[in-house]
Amino acid sequence: MPTSDTTLPASAAAVRALFRQRFGREPDTIASAPGRVNLIGEHTDYNGGEVLPIGIERRTWVAAGVRREGGGMLRAVSANEDGAGEASLVAPTRSEHWWDYLTGVAAPIARDALGSGALAGAGIDAAVTSDVPTGAGLSSSAAIEVATALAVAKALGGTLEPREAAMIGWRAETGFVGVASGIMDQFASALSRQGEALHLDCATTETELVPFRDAVLIIDSAVRRSLRDSAFNTRQAECAQALRLMRERWPKLPSLAAATPEQVLAARLPAPLDRRALHVSRETRRVQEAVTLLRAGKPLSGELLLGSHESLRDLYECSRPELDWLVARSMLEPGVRGARLTGAGWGGCMIVVGDESALAAAGPKIGKDYEKEFGLTARLWLSRAAEGARVEEV
Repeated sequence: MPTSDTTLPASAAAVRALFRQRFGREPDTIASAPGRVNLIGEHTDYNGGEVLPIGIERRTWVAAGVRREGGGMLRAVSANEDGAGEASLVAPTRSEHWWDYLTGVAAPIARDALGSGALAGAGIDAAVTSDVPTGAGLSSSAAIEVATALAVAKALGGTLEPREAAMIGWRAETGFVGVASGIMDQFASALSRQGEALHLDCATTETELVPFRDAVLIIDSAVRRSLRDSAFNTRQAECAQALRLMRERWPKLPSLAAATPEQVLAARLPAPLDRRALHVSRETRRVQEAVTLLRAGKPLSGELLLGSHESLRDLYECSRPELDWLVARSMLEPGVRGARLTGAGWGGCMIVVGDESALAAAGPKIGKDYEKEFGLTARLWLSRAAEGARVEEV
């Protein structure tokens, strides 16, 4: 028997209701996954470095069900996006619409099941609800990818380990949607745990959980950007070129993040490759320092957080005046230890770390001053480290 809506979390009940409304039946399963903020370690993931994200208390919910005689097609609806999607799961092609994230994940999971056996010729229906804001740098795409992977696998009678779901989501993002990102976002969404930060070595995919008890104030600058339309892919190409040049001198260098700052300086790379490589090298070492602090029961230091932001602003050149202003303004508030942009940059969000009561008091003041300065209305959330992806009982 399905669980009653009153026993489900509100958003799970909402996505089930949307599925029933649009498809006229109950879903086979519901899964959810959180967005994330990265505490420190930006633009290191696709360079073989280390990162330190947390899951946040905002999630994406996906309800999925198998449709008999569905012709190997995916049908998708969302409470957050316009239009209903339809795509082939047997021979998927990118549509440049929001449902590409579902198609790219569902197709490799469903292909074998829908091609032969009892489910031959079937299709999949999916409904999505989310309170993870899009375009803000909180990994809304990873949340929908990981939740879709768990939901589709379960609807087809199988199961996925969180790590498998993360890798399927990452392959969809890079190979199908076409954003050359690292594995951090999907791993954070899949593997995060309440009260802990996820230390991820992106070169080896090794993970460990370290205590993180603080609250984080997330401020959405209201400056929208898409990674496909920003300089993100340009930066990725610049880093790849920097690594190629450094390997001419150090052939066994495994990744750009593995290069020491001294090696980067000695390589005398042409601009702007020198700045990109120096940021990556220093940033992954800031992650290591942060993990050492958290393991010892100490809080993240303002020096690390501000150093990260300054490097992103000056060396990686992915900040904006709005984000720089928010960081500087936040540091004026008592009880604030540090602040930095989070996510890829070029807009989106920044984080403020400090005492929870101080953050709660500071948020409205910062938001009010920001609107006066830029005419933009920031969205603010206090969040603690939240649980990663899960399949709901239906």
